[in-house]
Amino acid sequence: MATLNHHIMSRRGFCLCCMAATTVAATGGWLSPRQAFAEARNLVDLIRDDAAKAAIKVHKLRDNVSVLEGSGGNIAVMTGADGKVFIDAGITASRPRILEAANSLSREPISHLINTHWHFDHTDGNQWLNAEGAAIIAHENTHKHLLVAQRVADWDFNFPSPPLSAVPTETFSSEKALKLNRSTLLLKYYGPAHTDSDLSVTIPEADIFHCGDTYWNGIYPFIDYSTGGNIDGMIKAAEANVAAVTDKTIVIPGHGNPVSNKVELAAYRDMLIAIRDNVGKLKQQGRSLDDAIAAKPTAAFDAIWGQFLITPALFTRLVYEGV
Repeated sequence: MATLNHHIMSRRGFCLCCMAATTVAATGGWLSPRQAFAEARNLVDLIRDDAAKAAIKVHKLRDNVSVLEGSGGNIAVMTGADGKVFIDAGITASRPRILEAANSLSREPISHLINTHWHFDHTDGNQWLNAEGAAIIAHENTHKHLLVAQRVADWDFNFPSPPLSAVPTETFSSEKALKLNRSTLLLKYYGPAHTDSDLSVTIPEADIFHCGDTYWNGIYPFIDYSTGGNIDGMIKAAEANVAAVTDKTIVIPGHGNPVSNKVELAAYRDMLIAIRDNVGKLKQQGRSLDDAIAAKPTAAFDAIWGQFLITPALFTRLVYEGV
């Protein structure tokens, strides 16, 4: 199990070793991560259950900025006299370990939380972080989605509306700048991409760029068509990300290895474009979804990008839906 957990943790921020464990009795042996995903009846609850016991790993980046890995999406933390600033909230079940990790960086209270988009693995901790003192800031569409129940069709899951204390109280439509801890945080809306609520956070003084789930480092991304995402928007966001950074910028992805760079970001963009074009040609030829999957339009990239939850077949389906 330690080997499986290491593989999962090294491939993305999701902590999903429990997904294999839940199926041992039924199958008589361990499932691969992708088999466990297929067998899962309630992926969301399994992620929450595993977050209750998963370790949180701290990556100190530059100046006063670090990343916490191990609870949903990658969480950035900025420390300073104005209080800790969180970028994304992770899973509520990780609260004690998130607090322990954050307090190992500094003892200031938590003052601000920025949500990069509305999905639960980035906002599930909103309520407790608000109770700790965090003002919650997000794009206006994150506010809209968290006010009401939401369904993500590809997860087959209905999310109830959270308590009002978990809903962002400071919103913006295009761009917003914050001055905290002797640093600037530049928030910029992408337009529809992974969802219709994605934003990036640039910290120019430290040359750090958090792009949320518009970038999955080393794995095929999920695209949530249920709440406005689409493949062309993902490519547009990836192109904007590459243009926004330099060779010295530290890039924080939403999932995958939490410390990345421009070279890896460009490889991700190129992968998205190539697969979009491959799938688009098949669809233009009148191929059905099943035929497109059978043609393996992702084959050139699967060894690197297709080794976990978003399988080549699932990613082909997500792209096919949007071309």
